[in-house]
Amino acid sequence: MRAGAGAILGMGAILITTSAWAAGRYDPAYPVCLEAYDDNGSRIECFFTSMEQCKLTASGSPGTCFNNPGYVAPAPEPVAAVVEPVPIKPAKPKSTKSAKNAKSQPPPPAQQPAQPQQR
Repeated sequence: MRAGAGAILGMGAILITTSAWAAGRYDPAYPVCLEAYDDNGSRIECFFTSMEQCKLTASGSPGTCFNNPGYVAPAPEPVAAVVEPVPIKPAKPKSTKSAKNAKSQPPPPAQQPAQPQQR
């Protein structure tokens, strides 16, 4: 039982240490890295924004392009919510008895214009 617990703790420690080591090795701001080989050994350069850019840089020299395991994608920009106005229903006309009675009554007689008095 102790051996199993020790193995689990040991694996956990290795994984944590590996992640911390890799975080310092790869620049998290760029998604693509190049492992370049030269006379002094190999080096990792993580400053490419696309795989095509990395492959163009590596062409003609020994090197391998790969996706950056430490890359942290930027958070998407928040989109402003568009609020649509709620349609307002037109008010129903009020029905009154006087309006109904007005329809049944004849219109009032037209007033004649006042005539000037003659002297």
